[in-house]
Amino acid sequence: MVGVLGVLTLAGPAACASQGDRPVPAAPAASDARGATATSTPLSPRPTSAPRAGSARSTANPTSVHLTAAGDYGATANTAGVLEALAAGGSDAHLALGDLSYGSAGGEQAWCSFVTSHVGTTFPFQLLAGNHESSGGNGSIDRFEECLPNRLPGIVGQYARQYYVDLPHAAPLVRVVLISPALTFPDGTWHYTAGSARYAWTAAAIDGARRAGIRWVVVAMHESCLTMGRYGCPVGPDLLHLLVSERVDVVLSGHEHLYQRTKQLREGEGCGRVTVGSYSPACVVDADASMVAGAGTVFATVGTGGVDLRPVSATSPESGYFATASGTARNPTYGFADLRVTSTELRFGFVRGAGGTFTDEWVLGRMPSR
Repeated sequence: MVGVLGVLTLAGPAACASQGDRPVPAAPAASDARGATATSTPLSPRPTSAPRAGSARSTANPTSVHLTAAGDYGATANTAGVLEALAAGGSDAHLALGDLSYGSAGGEQAWCSFVTSHVGTTFPFQLLAGNHESSGGNGSIDRFEECLPNRLPGIVGQYARQYYVDLPHAAPLVRVVLISPALTFPDGTWHYTAGSARYAWTAAAIDGARRAGIRWVVVAMHESCLTMGRYGCPVGPDLLHLLVSERVDVVLSGHEHLYQRTKQLREGEGCGRVTVGSYSPACVVDADASMVAGAGTVFATVGTGGVDLRPVSATSPESGYFATASGTARNPTYGFADLRVTSTELRFGFVRGAGGTFTDEWVLGRMPSR
């Protein structure tokens, strides 16, 4: 497949595999600095240039934050449509949830130029690795990071792999925690099992936001767990349990080439754990489009950045957890998640960039005193 305007020549998707394990460091320090190389610890990452002045759009506004997110891009006409819609949307930052170019090693700069030709050279197009670039199969995440660097002030951790950022920086309303479970990097496969240092890092990042009085917590990762797509739960049941038991507000992912969004899920009476491969109605706390913040967690998969979409499986044993979905033969639509956050609500929408006419809108509301 040839990219739009001949920018990239794309290869077919690489296999999605996970194997091995490596010890990792402990929970995050309260620091914004980036230090040593990736082979030391994910909390002492490689140094990078500071964000350019004025690169973040309206994050100086302490009353609201506007974020967008999608994964699985390529460089097709559909990708261009998504990027054009993204540029028109005026968000403060975009979370690129992995699987970027689907191209060859050495083509990273061409893909970055394709992106910036649509969204601009200073827009915070914030990277998170996917399985196609974590181990270098379709380009290297190191090279993508060089041409689409961090542009948000105050990140903690290792950009494009495992980091968090509070927005707006001066008076945070939301902490976004970006992690890489089940991805294989040159130093091994990153696992987030209970008792591991990466699990502890994630838990500490979530708990730290709560202790700091930050109103909302959003977690982003490339691969998902609950699904109506083709994959299982590569990120592992321990991480699923952590995110639900912590009542993270929203969990974003890509990897599945479709859009799917769960109802609000929680663990507690009648639902000891949200289990993989089955459905328990007791784990659903709210199934409509107006939900109470803090009551549970909503999972949204947004693998709709431009690469060919795939079918949604209505017979998935986990389908009961889902409120809506879009994919091949089900109003297939390319686009991105749109999150608008204030102190009292998180409003979520799916914004079309190309293809069909699918939409999704829902809101989490919070009392001002909570």
